[in-house]
Amino acid sequence: MFPTPKPALTPNTYAYESSPLVKPTGFREYDARWLLEKEINLMGVQALGIGLGTLIHELNVKPEIVTGHDFRSYSSSVKMALISGLMAAGCKVHDIGLVITPMAYYAQFEFNVPCVAMVTASHNDNGWTGVKMGANRPLTFGPVEMKRLKEIVMAAKFDFRAGGSYGFVQDFPERYIADLTKRPKLKRKLKVVAACGNGTAGAFAPRILQAIGCEVVPLDCNLDHTFPRYNPNTEDMKMLHAMRDAVLVNRADVALGFDGDGDRCGVVDNEGEEIFADKVGVMLARDMSTMHRNTTFVVDVKSTGLFLTDPVLKANGVKVDYWKTGHSYIKRRVNELGAIAGFEKSGHFFFNKPFGRGYDDGMIFALAVCDMLDRNPDKSMADLRKALPKTWGSPTMAPHCDDEKKYAVVDAVVKHFESAKAEGKKVAGQPIRELVTVNGVRVTVEDGTWGLVRASSNKPELVVVVESPVSEQRMREMFQAVDGVLRTHAEVGAYNQTI
Repeated sequence: MFPTPKPALTPNTYAYESSPLVKPTGFREYDARWLLEKEINLMGVQALGIGLGTLIHELNVKPEIVTGHDFRSYSSSVKMALISGLMAAGCKVHDIGLVITPMAYYAQFEFNVPCVAMVTASHNDNGWTGVKMGANRPLTFGPVEMKRLKEIVMAAKFDFRAGGSYGFVQDFPERYIADLTKRPKLKRKLKVVAACGNGTAGAFAPRILQAIGCEVVPLDCNLDHTFPRYNPNTEDMKMLHAMRDAVLVNRADVALGFDGDGDRCGVVDNEGEEIFADKVGVMLARDMSTMHRNTTFVVDVKSTGLFLTDPVLKANGVKVDYWKTGHSYIKRRVNELGAIAGFEKSGHFFFNKPFGRGYDDGMIFALAVCDMLDRNPDKSMADLRKALPKTWGSPTMAPHCDDEKKYAVVDAVVKHFESAKAEGKKVAGQPIRELVTVNGVRVTVEDGTWGLVRASSNKPELVVVVESPVSEQRMREMFQAVDGVLRTHAEVGAYNQTI
């Protein structure tokens, strides 16, 4: 028997040390995130492992799984608690140690293993922990699997089995690096800033870029789980500004910044301009579709409208599918449609054959950017950026909203704009041309200016993005219109950043 998890416990008590703590809201749409000790304890992580093993058997999948952990002071302990639960549920565990998340995904193919459980809080602040899980490579869990896992864990409906085992794989990152770098070196001499925010990628990114022929300028690549300068988050303006400064001081061709677990990458060009990931996606789509015409790309609803309107993509016969934000959603959609790649504005990039195996990998993205520059030897990263049609877009803004309230707020915002469209009301001074509601609401008005509101899948926040192909003023007017609707809801708090 195993105790039923509790949704709340007081630390430093007998109950806390004797009962599993698992806050139900930690089960997100496509992964799991908790504040360690406040929302989950190690016994709760053990319960999660037993529940995951139970679900793997329920899915009739071979009970064999890869585990790894990111570089935080507590991630190894969390992983071992998870492993003990997986073994209790009869799973064979391959522990690949301290790795970036794409290494865990690669290990599924290397070991011919269907399942993965990567212990990481990605770019979240210290104190957070989490697990990215899957049982059908290269896919990771979506809402259906996460809902079932939550049911199993919170009700302690565990299936204990014999046969669990554990093995540690020594020096696994070397296999991943060898696989990634067994390719021709770049012809063009590129100076690249590798920015890692003191996160896990710092142990690997400089080596990988050097192996393909880059001159590397390391920026915050020493591992330090206190993240002394800023969180390793490729959407964080502090990190992007540090990358800008390093590019200008070192006269580099590009800066590539990796998030805490290495599955995302951000870009700053040779002029010090931060290029949002969706715009880099358009640049890569131009490059890839020139070599592979009439292909499909999947992009998330936060992404620029240029994927539909860019003349080069149109000439190359590109088909674009706007889909739900979230690494599991885009990954699954890329697989379903047989798309050549999928791009998220957050910096997750999913490369299918012939470029990758279908999962998100910041290192493969970094190599794709270098290859694009190599194929355009007479153009700088800034030249490629300036070749895109001009738009004015915001960063991803995130006003606080409690996990228990955020979905209801978004539902209300969706209904507001649906009613506005039905009644012919104007938004930001113009009639609504289109509403996309696959993930929150993306409202586009007649001149192509658009705004998005959705619920964050892994933090107690909403997500707000606006863009205009007309002017910065129109972008700001759309933000004011969207924010005006949000301000009618007292549950919505302050933004992490604004425009």
